[in-house]
Amino acid sequence: MHHAKLPAWLSKIVAVLGPGGIFAVAFFDSSVLSFPFVADALVIESSVQKPARMPFYCAMAAVGSLAGCIWLYLLAKKGGEAWFHRHAGKGARHAKRWVLRNAFLSTFVPSILPPPFPFKVFVLAEGVFEVPIKTFVVALLLGRSLRYFVEGILAVRYGPTILDFITAHEAMFALSIVVTLGILYAASRWMFRSSQAES
Repeated sequence: MHHAKLPAWLSKIVAVLGPGGIFAVAFFDSSVLSFPFVADALVIESSVQKPARMPFYCAMAAVGSLAGCIWLYLLAKKGGEAWFHRHAGKGARHAKRWVLRNAFLSTFVPSILPPPFPFKVFVLAEGVFEVPIKTFVVALLLGRSLRYFVEGILAVRYGPTILDFITAHEAMFALSIVVTLGILYAASRWMFRSSQAES
């Protein structure tokens, strides 16, 4: 298992819990701590070792991330906007503007993208600006599930080498996702406007 970037106490939890350790890592990574790409690596390595259980590993990572993000969302909602600007850093203004315009996409898109793309700042913004919890949960669960299941499928198909490929080409991987989502979003907007014009 990929424990190199985990503190000793969490490595022990992962070793004891097995698949539950994926949930724990995803939970902590999405809330109060940060372990970039460790949950992804655990999903990939576990899926390579036991391909038949790949959907279970992906689901554990997605649900663990969702649980951690809900905790962060509730903390931000209680903390208010001043708290958000203190904790969100330089991206606070951009995140606020994007969230107020695109509540669903502001969670869905960042939840798919791998590190080093900022993610928690958008979770904080969703809580502070009181995006409906249902919208937040659905967007995050869809985004995280898509990310982990794609990784799981690639792991089963190509084996352990996929982990090295993704970590070596993180920027290209993220850019390809952004471009694809941008094209789909622009196409959907164009189709929506065309249908409105016809009606």
